[in-house]
Amino acid sequence: MTAVFPPVSQRMANIQAPIIPVVGQWLNQCPGAISLGQGVAFYGPPQQALQRARLFGEPPDVHKYGPVQGQPALLELLRAKLVAENAMDLRGREVLVTAGANMAFLNALFAIADPGDEIILPLPYYFNQEMAVRMVGCSPVLVPTDGEYQLALPSIQAAITPRTRAIVTVSPNNPSGAVYRPEDLAAVNALCRQHGIYHLCDEAYENFVYGQASHYSPGSLADTQGHTLSLYSLSKAYGFASWRIGYMVVPQHLYPALLKVQDTNLICATRIAQEAAVGALQVGSEYCRRHLPTLQQVRSQVLDALQALQGCCRIPVTDGAFYLLLKVDTRMDAMTLAERLVREYGVAAIPGNAFGLRDGCYLRLSYGALQPETAAEGVQRLVRGISRLAAEH
Repeated sequence: MTAVFPPVSQRMANIQAPIIPVVGQWLNQCPGAISLGQGVAFYGPPQQALQRARLFGEPPDVHKYGPVQGQPALLELLRAKLVAENAMDLRGREVLVTAGANMAFLNALFAIADPGDEIILPLPYYFNQEMAVRMVGCSPVLVPTDGEYQLALPSIQAAITPRTRAIVTVSPNNPSGAVYRPEDLAAVNALCRQHGIYHLCDEAYENFVYGQASHYSPGSLADTQGHTLSLYSLSKAYGFASWRIGYMVVPQHLYPALLKVQDTNLICATRIAQEAAVGALQVGSEYCRRHLPTLQQVRSQVLDALQALQGCCRIPVTDGAFYLLLKVDTRMDAMTLAERLVREYGVAAIPGNAFGLRDGCYLRLSYGALQPETAAEGVQRLVRGISRLAAEH
C-alpha cells in the first residue's frame, strides 16, 4: 500500500531553500575545500563570556524561565551600549533580547504586518529576511540598488504603495558589504515617517567598517522612536554565533505585540547564553576592534588577488561587514558556477540568486572566518576556477 502524506503548506513550499546548508553539503563531499561562504568571524567569544557560562547553573532558580524581554543585567548593559555607541535616545522605546537578529526580524514582521502587506527590500537582500517576509504571508517588493550597491532613493519612494508596511535597510550590508550613506539612511527614515510606515534597520555588522567608513544608526535621529525598529546581534562582533543572542530596539506601542510573539515562539532567550552575553558586553566592542586589523589584512589580500579577475568580473569595493559581491561575466548560472567551484577547485562561495540577484551571475565571498594564510589559498583557488570556468561560456 502506497503511503499518502498530508501536504506541506503552500506558503512554505513557495519559500526558497536556505542556501548555506546546500553549500555546506557540497563542502562535506569535497574534503580539503576552503569555504568563502558562510559569514562568521574567525574568532570566538571573550574569556569573560565563557567564564560566566562556566559558573552558570548552581543556583536552582536559574533553571526556570526568565523574563520574556531578557535578563535585567543584560538589558541594562544593552541600554548603556545603545546610548553610548549608537547615540540613541531610549525614551519611548523598549529593548528586547532575542535568539539572534533573525528572530528579531521575524518578531518585528509579526508585530507590524498582516498577510497581504508589502515589505520593501533593497537588492541584494539578505535571504533569511526575504524568506521571513513570505513566511508571514507578506509580499517582498524588491528595489534595485545602484552600481556600488548603494540605496536608490527615487526607486524606494516609487515602490511605496498603500499596502507598504516597512522599508528594510541592512548596513553594513549582507551580502554586498556596502555601508549606506548616513544621508540616505536618514532619507529612508523620513520617508517612513511621512508615509506612516516602519523602518527596519538591521545593524548586525555595525562594528565591521574599514577605511574612512563609519556606522550610522537611523534610530539616533530625533523623532524616530515611533516608527524605527533597530536590530542587532552579538554573533559577529563577539564570535557568538552559536549562542544565538540578538536584541532589538522598538517603539513602545509595539512592545505588547512583540512580547506576545516572543512568549509564543521562544519564551526567552536561553539564560546561559544571556549570562555569557553579560560577560561579552562587559568587555565591550573593543573586543571586536582588536580583531579588525586581522580582518583588514585578509580583506586587502582578497582584494589584491581578485584584481586578476578584472577582465571577467565586476568587483565593487565596499567598506563594511566581511563580504564582497562579484558579478561574473558568464552565461553560466550562479548555482552551477558555485557548485563547480567547490567540486573542481575546492573553494566555496554563495550564489547570488539566493540574494535575489537574477540579472547575471553573482557570487558572495565571505572572508571573515579565515586566517590570512587560509584566505590566500582560498582566493587563489577562486581566481583560478572563475578564470577557467568563465572562459568556457
